[in-house]
Amino acid sequence: MTDYEFLNIEVNDGLAMITLNRAPLNILNSAMMAEFNSALEHVLIENLAGVVIKATGKAFCAGVDIADHTADKVGDMIRQFHGIFRKLAATDALTVAVVQGAALGGGCELACMCDVVLASARAKFGQPEVQVGVFPPVAACLLPMQVGVRKAVELTAVGAPIRADEALRIGLASHVWPTEEFDDRVKEYLDQLTKLSRPVMRLAKRSTVRAFREQFLAELDRAEALYLDDLMKLSDAHEGIAAFMEKRSPSWKHA
Repeated sequence: MTDYEFLNIEVNDGLAMITLNRAPLNILNSAMMAEFNSALEHVLIENLAGVVIKATGKAFCAGVDIADHTADKVGDMIRQFHGIFRKLAATDALTVAVVQGAALGGGCELACMCDVVLASARAKFGQPEVQVGVFPPVAACLLPMQVGVRKAVELTAVGAPIRADEALRIGLASHVWPTEEFDDRVKEYLDQLTKLSRPVMRLAKRSTVRAFREQFLAELDRAEALYLDDLMKLSDAHEGIAAFMEKRSPSWKHA
């Protein structure tokens, strides 16, 4: 397996473990996203039962590096970032997110893209991009199908985070376990997967997600175009990003 700077990769008993290793917040920069795409290309093989995405540090992932949202970088960032989701959407392997802490912005999108989300009681989920003048294209496509349009709009257009118990209630999390039991409960869950027939699991998932997969990939193309062709023409988008990087409040022009 290729060595990575920002990821740890382990494949054992039909499960590929991808560990985000840019603690404490595991913020995704372009180099880390390139590694993620490469890792998925290597591990997404036909006899794989599942892909488990977890993280070191106090946060699962606090999103994509704001520095990669600037006009000169945003096109490549979107290509790299959405490449991860197109690969995850296309695989028949079961995808599992192990969320031990905050999953925000692109980190929330990464967790919620997975088929199963195992969350610690201390985890939180949120899409705060609107607060820095952008919106989350993946979440905009994904969340309406998972939690309904009303809650999805609130999450993406207001940007307030939610706790793990609320994520469980609305269907973003599959299971929420006490922090002190979390590691043991995750191990028990993953051990169950290794006892199942891999090809049967893959066919069951393929049958279940067929309509979702087609819709999500089509919607992602449209959301990506809206982000690059419309959002990036707004002065507020560039103001929000600049304000965040300069550690000041944005001065919106509403244009």
